[in-house]
Amino acid sequence: MFSVTLKLMKKSGKMLIPAGIAILIGTAFIAATFLFGNAMDDSLRTQMTSRFMQADYVALMDNSNEADSNTSGDDASPTVQTLKMDEVKKVDGVTGVQPLVYGDGHVKKGDTTTTTMYSLGSSNTRLQPVEVVKGHSPTKAVEAALPETMADKLHLKIGDTAKLTLSIYDSSNAPIVKAKLVGLTHDQNGSYTVYGGATLVSPQALADLYHVDSFNDVPSNGLLVNVDPSKSATAIPQIKQILGKKMTVDTRQHIGDQEIQSLSSNGSSPVKIFLMVFAILAMFVAALVIANTFQVLIAQRRRTLALLRTIGAKKGQLYRSVLFEAGTLGLIASALGIVVAIGLMAVMTKVGMSLGDQGDRMKLVISWPVIVVPLVFGIVMTVLASIGSARSATSVTPLEALRPLEITDTRKAGRVRGILGSLMIILGVVCCALGASKIPEVLTHTARNGNDTTYEFALLSAVGGCALLFIGLALTATFWLPVLMRGIGALVAHVGPAAKIADGNIQKNPRRVAATGVALLIGVTLVSTIATGAACGKQTMDSTLDARYSVDMVAEGNGLSQHAADKVAKLKGISGTFYAPTATASIESTGSERKLSALLVGVNDKQALQKVMHSDLSGVAITPGTALAPLYNAQTGKKVKFTDNKVHFIDVGQNGSKNDVELPAMKVKQVDYRKLTSMYSMVVFVDQSVLAGNGVKSDGHMLLTKFDMNAASVSDTFAAVQDALGSTDGVNITGPIAERVMWDTQIDTIMRVLVALLAVAVLIALIGVANTLSLSVIERTRESATLRAIGMTRGQLRRSLACESLLIALVSGVVGVVLGTAFGWLGSYMVFTLYGKTAYLFDWKFNGIVLLIAALAALASSILPARRAVKTPPVEALAEA
Repeated sequence: MFSVTLKLMKKSGKMLIPAGIAILIGTAFIAATFLFGNAMDDSLRTQMTSRFMQADYVALMDNSNEADSNTSGDDASPTVQTLKMDEVKKVDGVTGVQPLVYGDGHVKKGDTTTTTMYSLGSSNTRLQPVEVVKGHSPTKAVEAALPETMADKLHLKIGDTAKLTLSIYDSSNAPIVKAKLVGLTHDQNGSYTVYGGATLVSPQALADLYHVDSFNDVPSNGLLVNVDPSKSATAIPQIKQILGKKMTVDTRQHIGDQEIQSLSSNGSSPVKIFLMVFAILAMFVAALVIANTFQVLIAQRRRTLALLRTIGAKKGQLYRSVLFEAGTLGLIASALGIVVAIGLMAVMTKVGMSLGDQGDRMKLVISWPVIVVPLVFGIVMTVLASIGSARSATSVTPLEALRPLEITDTRKAGRVRGILGSLMIILGVVCCALGASKIPEVLTHTARNGNDTTYEFALLSAVGGCALLFIGLALTATFWLPVLMRGIGALVAHVGPAAKIADGNIQKNPRRVAATGVALLIGVTLVSTIATGAACGKQTMDSTLDARYSVDMVAEGNGLSQHAADKVAKLKGISGTFYAPTATASIESTGSERKLSALLVGVNDKQALQKVMHSDLSGVAITPGTALAPLYNAQTGKKVKFTDNKVHFIDVGQNGSKNDVELPAMKVKQVDYRKLTSMYSMVVFVDQSVLAGNGVKSDGHMLLTKFDMNAASVSDTFAAVQDALGSTDGVNITGPIAERVMWDTQIDTIMRVLVALLAVAVLIALIGVANTLSLSVIERTRESATLRAIGMTRGQLRRSLACESLLIALVSGVVGVVLGTAFGWLGSYMVFTLYGKTAYLFDWKFNGIVLLIAALAALASSILPARRAVKTPPVEALAEA
């Protein structure tokens, strides 16, 4: 029987194409989700562990022992000497050791200054963060290796001398180290783009930068160790014993995994969840295409199946034959889907597609879920989708199959379908509501206790609810879809005979209409769901980051000038700037911290400040008697409270040291703005006349900048800002804008990956509609012949089929857009509520384009069935019928 099944598959190869494409898309979607997630995790891991270079193991201070060390009175900061490097090097199996030392600072030549990140040079290329592309790594005397772009900007070449400083010192008393340039570096992973690259320096240069006697006294954050894998089992315990309990030793891979998990409150990647939710939905809706295709297939094989029954085939054999055919199709199509996903990802990695503006390239990382999960899911879903058709095959009798071909539609089958579909809809709505109702509980538990397993249950409930709801609507489409079409059909029927016949055909066979409509509904719903989810996700993350980062970029320091600020304001990609003088002070608070450090910023134009701030400053007045302060301490995160809503200033000016300058107490207005500085507890905005009128001398200036997200890439704009401020000494630039655009970049990249899949989804809709219209033509062979015999022209017959497909497309498309939008909103709420207030968007332009494409696809799908209908002469058609 299996050999007969394979021969039937070969004969019906063209009919199996739509089902195969549906399976291929679903499995490719799932495989691509895992591949993209792997690439994203690999990129994030590289970014987050870039400071650990290519070390096998990393030894870091154990923060859990911090309280114990403070209690014991041991407050000494770790230095290179405390790492016991000489003892670690003697351990059998250790192939490389290097202290983890880094710090941000400035490189200067003449009047030009750039920001950079310092790291230790090494003869071991695996233990330095960037690649030396020219010259050699600095390891002797006072040497340095600069990024290529930085060297070009400063007009430095190998052999020249550059001046180095550290940002931890005030520019007026920072040690200036004259280092010889011995090499040029390239940041191959894009990990230090925001700093303009990493500068490698020799041990002696680091000691001079930190102004200590020797390299052993340089502060160190940990120890990097390379170990022979064959000896790691004995070497690691010895290293742990040497370093003691105050330091933990772990693999770089494991540290990266932990940092990736810490990105979200429940340890999961929102982007991967976003993709997987829609990948599962895509596979469920693809199962409906499979079911429709097998229904057409079994209908066309009824005579063949009846013949098999006549020669002795049992019902069970026919049942198993259909399931075997479905399983074989699922295996082949799933394997092809996995190959397509891997091939697509390989092409993107080959062309150098990146995951963001920071330059990190996609990598093809194949794990076992990429192969196993889509393969198993594809086979199982295909077999399950074919069960209904398999049951239909067992119900065929020899005498029934010898009659003219038509699909029977008994009331019993309709009642069973209606009851089952209605139950699924009710259960789906309940599951969706249950999942959504759990989100507030998840947020509460996560805030109190960290990770919460309730989220997995809520997400599974919502996804399952969407699947049940959609399947229920598809099963009951026989009842509700024709009803929706009656109103439009009644209007269209007045256009002409072809439209009237199309309206009559739609009302005549609800099952055929439902099969055709659901085939198109699948593609429209999938496209609308993904597009809605992406739009809502981008808007939600933008709003969340607006609240988390009040300003796109901050530049501060006593070397900042009005001329430099004007240069930045004129740059392409900058939509607003705010330049103001600053002074340090201490502020009295009623909280546990009685005295807080503050940076006072003089404001003479509140509108300019509002233009660069993401926080809402409407209704806030900055006057000589009123100051603007943040709600939370920038260093501790605790809420700041003031006595009688007044702010009292002490130790004003001269970097907070005591002097004769005093400021009067002011009324304070608190607004939630953040990330303006990490060096002070808060940034307080006061009227500039108050500072000048009370003799407060400015310690420096601050430049707040807003980026135009649509004008240029973040990296290009940031580099332009560095160039504009390059001639200014003593300026510290921070760029939270880089993190602000991370979500937009990732979601945009995801959408580029999905374009090919969505294009094929439209092809599925076209083939699915063509299949069901072909069945319609076969069923109406006698009817079409009769109409031709009484005078209907070929053009009218073609137009009737086109009108019929267009009616189904428009109604199904509108329902698909509505359903997809609802699914997208629910998915966005389930995923992005963990990160902020979810935005619910409806894109009229995009959905209008979707409906237009759906209509054109339906019209195109009617061409071949119409050609078949008009090709057969009326007399011959009546004879065959």
